[in-house]
Amino acid sequence: EIEGLTRAGRRALALGDAREAVGCFRKALLLSGGTASPQLRRACAFNLGVAYVETGKPKKGLEFLLQSQPSEGESGEHLGDLYFNIGAAHEGLRDFPKALEYFGKAGGHDGAAQAGSRAGTRVQMGCCYLGMREPARAARCFLAAARSYAAAASPEAAAVALSRASGSMLQSQRFGAAEIAGVLAQCRSLCESIPDPALRGKLYNDIGLGYSQLRIFSLAAESFERALALCGGEPDRRGEAVLLQNLGAAHNALHSFGTALGWHRRAAALHSALGNRRAQGQCFGNLAYACSRLGNHEAAAENYLHALQAFRDSGDAQGQWQACEGLGAARFHLGDPQKAIGHYKEAL
Repeated sequence: EIEGLTRAGRRALALGDAREAVGCFRKALLLSGGTASPQLRRACAFNLGVAYVETGKPKKGLEFLLQSQPSEGESGEHLGDLYFNIGAAHEGLRDFPKALEYFGKAGGHDGAAQAGSRAGTRVQMGCCYLGMREPARAARCFLAAARSYAAAASPEAAAVALSRASGSMLQSQRFGAAEIAGVLAQCRSLCESIPDPALRGKLYNDIGLGYSQLRIFSLAAESFERALALCGGEPDRRGEAVLLQNLGAAHNALHSFGTALGWHRRAAALHSALGNRRAQGQCFGNLAYACSRLGNHEAAAENYLHALQAFRDSGDAQGQWQACEGLGAARFHLGDPQKAIGHYKEAL
């Protein structure tokens, strides 16, 4: 009966039903108390501890994981898994130094053939360093994880690790632009072999954001377009709206203002349909800027007015200030200095 409950619990965990797994493992642990095998009781405690950590109850999970530690003289063949999950419990409790200690122990028990296991440990260590606000160390962990995932022939996991590494590198400001661009290029090349369109789309969007921060806007725009092509079937269109907005901003930065207009209009319309007034205001502001750079100051003024109203509706003070500044400039170009001065005063 204990074996059946254990199998059912593991199946539930694999399907993402951690609550069902907790129920199965709790029954198995209760039943194991009536046996003469301390090893069996410890194994059941381990399973229950892992399930509790998965359900977002790290304190309760840690209690059972600590009960599952082998006594002196017993085989420690599964110590890597135990230490990893104790580390995950400490991470859930935001005790990052303790989590790192156990993840380090877990890494020491991973065999040479367990490249995927070592990579998972490195990813968790990277998350801990981010929690400790040490993005440079986090980046190195994610890069090491990507190498291990590549060795384990897991291109999806390697690409995700590279994406997280590039984000941490940008955050740390301790890496050169060429080095970060190289990591983004590696991630982009791995995307071609990822069959899951949702994951591929998310990665292309993250890559585009990375290139934007590096001010490599041509590659940013290309990445956003690839991401956009992959999000068409999603029921939640917020991601699509953000991509359209990012595309417009990238083309503004490339000074391809004629192309940018279409992206801005589509983004503003979709944000409107989704009820996101602040983002809609940002799109109107970007659209107005593109119009002004194309010399169409009448259209620029109209769109700055739309932006101003959207920012007022959403309570965005900085957005209102920027829209008033833009309106002032547009009115000045239209030969109406009195209105221009009025908008500049409003910005002040």
